[in-house]
Parts: sequence; C-alpha cells; structure tokens
Amino acid sequence: MTFRRSSIPWPRIALHVFLVLTCLVTLAPLLWALYASLRTYDDTARNGYFSVAESLTFDNFSTAWTQADLPRYYLNTLIVTVPALVLVLLLSSMVAYGVSRYSFRFNLVLLMLFTAGNLLPQQVIVTPLYRLYLLTPLPSWLSDSELLLDSQLGLVLIHVAFQSGFCVFVLSNYMKTIPRELGEAARVDGAGVFRQYWQVILPLCRPALAALATLEFTWIYNDFLWALVLIQTGDKMPITSALQNLKGTFFVDNNLVAAGSLLVALPTLVVFFALQRQFIGGLTLGSTKG
Repeated sequence: MTFRRSSIPWPRIALHVFLVLTCLVTLAPLLWALYASLRTYDDTARNGYFSVAESLTFDNFSTAWTQADLPRYYLNTLIVTVPALVLVLLLSSMVAYGVSRYSFRFNLVLLMLFTAGNLLPQQVIVTPLYRLYLLTPLPSWLSDSELLLDSQLGLVLIHVAFQSGFCVFVLSNYMKTIPRELGEAARVDGAGVFRQYWQVILPLCRPALAALATLEFTWIYNDFLWALVLIQTGDKMPITSALQNLKGTFFVDNNLVAAGSLLVALPTLVVFFALQRQFIGGLTLGSTKG
C-alpha cells in the first residue's frame, strides 16, 4: 500500500503568511504601547524607546489611574455611551422593521436616506451643529446645562443621529432573511404590529443586535471629536479626553500616556471578548440563511 504525500498548495501558504504579517502589523502599536507603559521615564530617557528595558514596573498604571481621575471619566462616558447605545439599537430596529417587513412608496428611498447619512463626513457639519446647539435651550429638569451645548444629552443625540443609519442598513438586511410566515402567523393569532416587532422579530435579531452593540459601543466610547467640540466643562468630558490630564504644558511622559491609553481602551476589549461569539455569529449568520 502506498500513501501519497499530502502537500499544502502555495496559495494557501502565501495567504497564511499574509494574514500572520497583517496581524503582527495590527498588534505592533498595541504591544509597543504595553512595553512602553511598563518602563520608567528615566529608563527611556537614558536608553531610548527602541532599547531593552532595564526593569519593568506597573507604577505608570497606578499613577495614570489617580492623576487622570479615570473613575470619574469612566462614569461620564457610561452616562453618554449606554443611553446612546440603547436608543440607537431601539430606534434603528424599529425603522428596519418597517422598511424590511412592509412595502410602501418611499420604502427604498427611506432606506437610502438612512444609509446616505453614513457617507456624510462628520467634520462637515461641525460649525452649523455647534451654532444649533448654542441656540437650543434646555429645561432645568432635563439637564444641568442651560443649553444643548455643553450637555451630555447633546452628545447622546449626536451619536444617535450618526449611528442610526448604519444600524438600520444592517438590521433591515438581516430582517429580510426572517421568513414572513412568522409575522403572518402572529397576525392570525391577533398580534398587532408592535407585538409582532417586539415578541417575534426582535428576539430573532439577537445575533445581529449583539454584533451591532459591540461595534456601536466601541465607536461611541472612542469618540473624541464631538466631545471636544460640544463639551466645554472639564468635569463632563468623556474618558477619551482624560488623557489630556496626563500631559503637562512643557513636559510629556510618554510612558505614562501609554499606560493611560491602555486603561482607557480596556472597557472596549472587555465588551468585545464578552460578546465575541455573538459578534462573529451576527456577522455571518445572515449570509447563511435562505
């Protein structure tokens, strides 16, 4: 009996080499930031950043945690991120349900309108939006700020506006893969439109919602532009602005900034690893349904 020697085709080897190199290039800044955060400033000042560390320490992390007052900025970020995330997923799923399950004259136009919002660069409307926020008063019971400018509610609204288009596009395509017979059966049993959406369609969209929740949490959490433009009080700024507290006027400890950056990025990593299975399933499940 003779056995043929199995050989791996060269295209597959080239593909794996390319993927490994891509992963290394992607992880290189993160690994380098971790390496720099474990070194002292005196060490890098004497030997340079591209050198072997004399010693490694976690002091930069504790210093960054206290000096930048990260717990308070974490809370500020959650005050903006959680409501914005809930509103984006709720409102987007409602619009996606109407667009995907019902046919009317402006069905496609409405979907294109939501999708086109993602093509508009946010920087284009910074000036008019700033003036709009500057002229919009708020009641005292709704916010501690007199205007929509310098209020965390303003950040929530702008995130909902900009993130809804992408979620509507994804959820509408996902809902189209759900058999219409389910809605018809619920209608026969006496379920209204909202009950069909809430109890029939929405539970079936959990993989897509989990994938979108992971993406949206990361995008909203990492926002820096709108917080910088619309928030003027330092105590209301989100976590991305806390790194500014680690920089001095004439001196910057890059090792300390690297440690602070890793602490700031930690919640997004936790969310991704917690929803990793749902995230991957939500991205691939819709393509396998008929």
